[in-house]
Amino acid sequence: MENLIDKYSLNLEEGIEQKVKVIANNSHQYFEQERLKQLFRLLDLTSLNTDDNKPFIQKLCDKVNHVEEHFDGLRNVAAVCVYPPLVETVRKNLEDDSVQVASVGAGFPTSQTYLSIKKAECKEIINHGADEVDVVLPLGAFFAGDYDYVYKEIKEIKETLGNKKLKVILETGILNDYKNIQLASLIAMEAGADFIKTSAGKHKPAATYDAVYIMAQAIKAFYKQTGKTTGIKPAGGISTTEDALSYYAIVNEILGEQWLNSSLFRCRASRLANDLLGHIRQQEI
Repeated sequence: MENLIDKYSLNLEEGIEQKVKVIANNSHQYFEQERLKQLFRLLDLTSLNTDDNKPFIQKLCDKVNHVEEHFDGLRNVAAVCVYPPLVETVRKNLEDDSVQVASVGAGFPTSQTYLSIKKAECKEIINHGADEVDVVLPLGAFFAGDYDYVYKEIKEIKETLGNKKLKVILETGILNDYKNIQLASLIAMEAGADFIKTSAGKHKPAATYDAVYIMAQAIKAFYKQTGKTTGIKPAGGISTTEDALSYYAIVNEILGEQWLNSSLFRCRASRLANDLLGHIRQQEI
């Protein structure tokens, strides 16, 4: 597994920080109605609070159910993401079939439990109605250099999910090294990840422009050699439309327009959703 970077001919570019800064600064070109509406369609509307409960999630689903009614010409979010015990609540209350039901799982957010328990939890999650599961890459094994185990765990979880989407959270802020981000991205994709994601949102730094740039480059190299498309999901600390558009611009720069759809690009949203809707309607939401 440690030879994957060579296998995919991935080199670390010079001046990545400056490149992403230029892309982010130029992202204002996307600040127009149709792009904002498209970005809203790419959101995973997420609630991962310790005190989340059925009534709260029912109200969240009710808001999602009426989005298109209140915002003319706006397509709904990509998914609603919750903790495992609330998956069934989302499935029962969500009326828009285009919105996916997502859950975190497999020992989220630390991934520090037995693989058998991770697989059992993922199976329960999909049995209760989830379309997608977000799991954290086993960082303990990764930092121990046991890359074969990291691959094995992700592969077995993907096999457990079958045709359901698997999003692998790399925790790029903890990886804290460009080569680590490259290697973790490639291992996850080799093991069958449908998406790679920056952060669980529980550690700082979470999403960063540099990390998403490197992840997008890894996805591009993987696609070039295998023909397989992998999605990308910036997550963690993204609360403003301007910030989200910067990530949108980075993905567009590296992977192109074909990645700017809900099958291949997501952005985690809690506070971001209201900010984005406010810009679309040009009033506070």
